[in-house]
Amino acid sequence: MPVSRMIRLWSIAALFASAFALGGCSTQIADMPGLGLPAGAPERPKEAGGYLPVHDLPPDRNEEAMKPAELAKIQAELTAARDRQAAAATPPKPAKK
Repeated sequence: MPVSRMIRLWSIAALFASAFALGGCSTQIADMPGLGLPAGAPERPKEAGGYLPVHDLPPDRNEEAMKPAELAKIQAELTAARDRQAAAATPPKPAKK
């Protein structure tokens, strides 16, 4: 392997190694006084926030979500719309002679 190619491979490896090393320190660099936060930024909380309550369910409803008459009306409207679209999508048959 030529020397110039070996030097190029080592310099690429050093570049990647330094990128990984600096990437691991990015949170500490962001907290440094002169580098990280802009002048008007609010203070960071001392304690990280907790997890969102994903397992808490909302309380049960007092009334039905939809009355049966409304449900039947909406289903009839959707069926009629589907039938209209199906009729419009089928091409007209040519007349036989």
